[in-house]
Amino acid sequence: MARGKIQIKRIENATNRQVTYSKRRNGLFKKANELTVLCDAKVSIIMFSSSGKLQEYVSPSTTQKQLYDKFQETSGVDLWSSHYERMQEDLKKLKEVNRSLRREIRQRRGESMEDLNLEKLHFLGQDVDSAVKVVRDRKYRVISNQTETYKKKIRNAEQIHRALIHEIDASNEDPYGLVDNGGDYGSVIGCPNGDPHIFALRLHRKLPNFHSGAGSDLTTYTLLE
Repeated sequence: MARGKIQIKRIENATNRQVTYSKRRNGLFKKANELTVLCDAKVSIIMFSSSGKLQEYVSPSTTQKQLYDKFQETSGVDLWSSHYERMQEDLKKLKEVNRSLRREIRQRRGESMEDLNLEKLHFLGQDVDSAVKVVRDRKYRVISNQTETYKKKIRNAEQIHRALIHEIDASNEDPYGLVDNGGDYGSVIGCPNGDPHIFALRLHRKLPNFHSGAGSDLTTYTLLE
């Protein structure tokens, strides 16, 4: 069954248009490759889609520069000169922007203001004031952050200091491990009647036991009158 003849006109549906473009582009590139292989021809195809995307085909044995040079030689059109002129125009614009920015920087530093009239000086003053305000706001935020960080460090140091003082005070109250805190020294083992001539010391386990008795960690000493 023969296919119907396709009417050559713009495809309105965007999806169908993109599909047709992709299929026919691939077909063109395939034919160009066949032409290169069969006929030893140098082929170059440059295509831009409706979205502006570039696709190109260049014969495998040829570079773009060689094709452009060959095209210029046979057509008499100097492609590189026009491209160079466009580059020079772009460079000129960039240099002008650079000079303008450098002049603006010098003016903000109080230099190169001889050519400024009163209106321009007024606007320059406003710009400088705005810039100074931004710098000051930033400086105050930095100072505030550093101050808050310093305060936190001080609070942490104070907490550590109080904890150390508390430990030192606790150890000073009972340095030898006498009776439990709050106990009655008169009721300690070895002095049941509160005899003032007897006192008791509790030896820490890490200290040697000098008592000759069997295993007790309490040693009693008689006080001299």
